[in-house]
Amino acid sequence: MSILLFIIVLVVLILVHEFGHFLTAKWFGMRVDEFGVGYPPKVAGWKHGETEYTLNWLPFGGFVKIYGEDGEEDGLPKERSFASKPKWQQATVLLAGITMNLFLAYLILTLTLFVGMPRALSSEEAMRAKDTALVVSEVLPGSPAEQAGVMRGDILRSVSAPDALFEGADTEAFTRFVAEEEGATLTLTVERGSEMLSLAVAPEPGLIESEPERAALGVAIASFGTISVPLLQAPSEGAKLTYEATKQTAVGLVHFFAGVFTFTADLSQVSGPIGIAGAVGDAGASGIVPLLTLMALISINLALINIIPIPALDGGRLLFVVIEAVTRKPIPQWLAGALNFGGFALLILLMLVVTASDVFKLFV
Repeated sequence: MSILLFIIVLVVLILVHEFGHFLTAKWFGMRVDEFGVGYPPKVAGWKHGETEYTLNWLPFGGFVKIYGEDGEEDGLPKERSFASKPKWQQATVLLAGITMNLFLAYLILTLTLFVGMPRALSSEEAMRAKDTALVVSEVLPGSPAEQAGVMRGDILRSVSAPDALFEGADTEAFTRFVAEEEGATLTLTVERGSEMLSLAVAPEPGLIESEPERAALGVAIASFGTISVPLLQAPSEGAKLTYEATKQTAVGLVHFFAGVFTFTADLSQVSGPIGIAGAVGDAGASGIVPLLTLMALISINLALINIIPIPALDGGRLLFVVIEAVTRKPIPQWLAGALNFGGFALLILLMLVVTASDVFKLFV
């Protein structure tokens, strides 16, 4: 079931991406020879106008074949080719797939906000939500919490002191409770995945720069729960959430690729096809809203990865367009082909390494 859901999500996201290329190419009068669902070999096809729509055997996405996109033309009117169009139109076609993925993520997140999605809540929202819980959002390195085994993402169900008990989802009440138990050993009952754990930890002063006298555990916590956003507010809140998710994803990708080139990349924080398939399966088992939310995040990742200026990606092809616009000379086809092949080989190598890491995680 996880694999089927993963394939469906992947096909939808890639087809949306390719549909962006398709629409803008048609808009600018370029000839689109084929719009394919899946990858060859072909199962079936039908032609409408000048475009053939095909269904192919390998169900891992789709593609659009635009006349003259690779510099090859077959003698038909040159003005219909990708290469003959102004550079700004070529750039727009290349950026359209990325834009469609970001727009799809925005639509999905707006919908899930309106329906009600698990997220960090304000104090006012936490009072209205029915399933509010305290979630660990950060753990300070070297803190008592880290030494006790508290991890980011843990759900705090209760905190026991020798003569007191804290339960609830009020962040301020939790902070006060911990501060009042300086010197005592607290027992945190945390939910981690399907496990319930008991962790012993003693609050210490000096962990918070702004309040060095206050005892703390060394964690940042947030009220987390499911609550819906009013219909009229959902579009603006969806835009804010999409922006934040895109920004955080971009920062993560920059750090990862910087690590790749300096051989310091942390593969434990990255998932390949196997890891994503498992995450999609888990999200699907939790309900449609978690699945849609994960789908939106994957769509954002797909958009940002595609804009990276590596040959064989949209970003690499966009870089070629910019270079040609500056030099006013076309890049030789043999050079473009060699660079695209090298970029593709690099991506395949990276995918194999990440997939190997996914397999390793299954046995650790």
